[in-house]
Amino acid sequence: WFVLESKMASRGTCKSACRSFVCFLLVGIVSPASSPLYKLVPTWPLVPSHFQAQEFSTGVLVSGDVDEVFVAQRGNVSTKMLVFSEDGAFLRSWDTEEIDMPHGTRVHIPVGKTAADAQIWVTDVGSGPWGHTVKAFDRIGNQLHVLGTPGIAGTGTNPVQFDQPADVAFNSAGEMYVVDGDGGLNNRLLKFSPDLKLDWTIGGKGNKTGEFFIPHSVEVDRFGQVWVADRANNRTQVFTGGQQPKVIGQWTSCFKGDGPYSVRFSADKKYVLVIQLNLSRVLILAAPSKPGFLGNCTVIDTIQMAPGVKPHLLSVSKSTGAFYIGEIGANQSQKFVPLHR
Repeated sequence: WFVLESKMASRGTCKSACRSFVCFLLVGIVSPASSPLYKLVPTWPLVPSHFQAQEFSTGVLVSGDVDEVFVAQRGNVSTKMLVFSEDGAFLRSWDTEEIDMPHGTRVHIPVGKTAADAQIWVTDVGSGPWGHTVKAFDRIGNQLHVLGTPGIAGTGTNPVQFDQPADVAFNSAGEMYVVDGDGGLNNRLLKFSPDLKLDWTIGGKGNKTGEFFIPHSVEVDRFGQVWVADRANNRTQVFTGGQQPKVIGQWTSCFKGDGPYSVRFSADKKYVLVIQLNLSRVLILAAPSKPGFLGNCTVIDTIQMAPGVKPHLLSVSKSTGAFYIGEIGANQSQKFVPLHR
């Protein structure tokens, strides 16, 4: 199943296509811009039959001669992570019992290290023996770090406990931000030092400034500001990322039809890429040009997928500018590439 770019889509024309003997109605890219900013790569990956379950999230590692896209999948399968090249070749998989139900995925190279030392961080929302944790693995799936109390949901901070942690992000200093969680007890943003010590938390369930209702995704922009997809409040909130968090502002006007599920920045930092799962849509928003001021939420372009695809979380290649989406309705991951680079 996949989505096809079609200039005819804006005139109400749909096309159908088949892949792996499954036919799906295609709607295409609906673009407020004069021309689309991204196009689908329908041949990625080269062998889509590797997808065996719901594909929840992706992470990209491109550095030197390393070129890897990690796709986390959830379901009645032992393979919890698939690894492809950016060209679509299947490289390897992780068959592991140390992940119950993967949710978010983030590739991080520690400060002063190389791609060989890359960490693949996975948030686990499962209720099994490894659930309610944030974990780091090496590139082949060996576990490196575990935050939280495996298998036990909680609200504690000493030791740290999570309840369905959703996503993680890193700033340039190697400090980590975690949004916790995906509908559980906690609705908070946590900051950890590079040695994984808790620095601060902010949040609580609610719709006031600084509160959250299902904080589902987190990202750090080029100014070090921390963006949170406050999903059930239909907004993104932005905070300073320093010693004490302060609210910079929020966007609400772009998310009337559905809350933001994933927030990432394009490789050139010009755009904020936001997924709306229930609308099967990716919004491409104008990114703020200076720190401390968000301005209005402005939609530059839209990628409209077929109903039922349910895009969940995405990741961006800093090298090629491509982004990869985990889709829990279509049980696949798709690649989109920029048209203007």
